[in-house]
Amino acid sequence: MPISVLRLLLGSSLLTLAACGSATDDANSTAEAAATDTTIETDVTSQVPEAPAELARTTLDDVVAGSWRGENAQRDEFRHPAQTLEFMNIPADGTVIEIWPGGGWYTEVLAPWLDANDGQYIAAHFPAETGSDGRQRSRGRFEDKVSNTEIYGDVMIVDFTESSGPLIEPGTADAVLTFRNVHNWLMYGWSEKAFSDFYTALRPGGVLGVVDHRLPSTREQDPTAPDGYVQQDYVIALAQEAGFELVDTSEVNANPADTADHPFGVWTLPPVRRDAPRGEVADPDFDREHYDAIGESDRMTLLFRKPE
Repeated sequence: MPISVLRLLLGSSLLTLAACGSATDDANSTAEAAATDTTIETDVTSQVPEAPAELARTTLDDVVAGSWRGENAQRDEFRHPAQTLEFMNIPADGTVIEIWPGGGWYTEVLAPWLDANDGQYIAAHFPAETGSDGRQRSRGRFEDKVSNTEIYGDVMIVDFTESSGPLIEPGTADAVLTFRNVHNWLMYGWSEKAFSDFYTALRPGGVLGVVDHRLPSTREQDPTAPDGYVQQDYVIALAQEAGFELVDTSEVNANPADTADHPFGVWTLPPVRRDAPRGEVADPDFDREHYDAIGESDRMTLLFRKPE
């Protein structure tokens, strides 16, 4: 974490917190759990649907209503895909990179829409060759999904990790998008590398759209975000450290019912719905109804630009 970001947002008390304990193994374990949870969040349906006889994909309204989305469309009430992408001002004919798309929840909207308008969708996913079985399965399911070119067009898949190289030829992407992932890179300790990669990939004037679980500004930010929540100002500072300009913020994905203080972090809420510590047997007495009533997390929605 850059010193300037820590001084700006955390203060001396948080620096003391970050220094306490020998947390390396715990942080790595939590980060791996987060990456797995990212996959769980996005993998509602894994089947490859058959393409309808006639595909309407030209507008965002068309693709949001697409039959190929199946059960995934049920999350629209919390994720507002059309409104979110409209806020981010994504060019329909542009080159758009989605970072860590997991099972492809947003892919089902972005890829058909871009393909129908002569754009290019690029998925920056886990490597196909990786030591993590969970990540291999996630990559494999994603490849199976987008193999239906009649729906998704010619999807390009590139690797994105702490040691990966440039996402594409530098300065050629029109937009980079990431949904509910910044907390993962904080857990792994390479959020700076992530934002730097995004900046490098974008052309001057290109945009970065970010959605993530929001920690209230009145709460202390742990720089490893073990509960999956991140302060909005913290994410803004990370982007600005990489050279981005903040264009706008939106409350389109806000959920005032989310108090961000749940027993198993953000994963207590739908869609993961954890009711016991990771790896332990489910607790039949857990008050599942209370957390289901909250719905999905309160989320920041941010738009940045690479300066001209």
